[in-house]
Amino acid sequence: MKHTRVLSKRFEDGEWWYIRPNGNRERVESHLRKNDKRMFVNGKYIPQSHPLWKSGKYKTFDDAAFSSLQNYESSTEGEVYIITNKAWEGWIKIGMAVDAEDRCKGYQTSSPLRDFKLKFKKYFNDRRSAESQAHFLCSKKAQKRKGEWFRLDTKIAEDIINNMEII
Repeated sequence: MKHTRVLSKRFEDGEWWYIRPNGNRERVESHLRKNDKRMFVNGKYIPQSHPLWKSGKYKTFDDAAFSSLQNYESSTEGEVYIITNKAWEGWIKIGMAVDAEDRCKGYQTSSPLRDFKLKFKKYFNDRRSAESQAHFLCSKKAQKRKGEWFRLDTKIAEDIINNMEII
């Protein structure tokens, strides 16, 4: 998409206009109307088919979820993910989120080294059931388990989650 700079905004004929470098005018209102039915999270476009879709601009999906809490509570779709941190070598976190990349960004805020890494994610129609099943199956293979953290090789966990069939 080609982006052209706006030289100025001008009030003419009772309306505000963008004045382009080539002299063309564009109504400010028409520009705003173009984006008022879109959703952006951290600058990324989110289609209306997304379960948490609500028009607006948000920094994270948590921000969007809290602004449309009803959609967040009723939404079952999402991802089961594996996150690692070199501070806890050999441990992996298996969790669920509407968007795993967004969730990983959330973890970074509590880490001064920003060293959480999203290693794997898989989409499920029912993320809660998928996460529960992943925890159950991975706990059988893990050396230790502390809540959602497992002392388990990432590849083994990936294989387990990839081969899960949610009923």
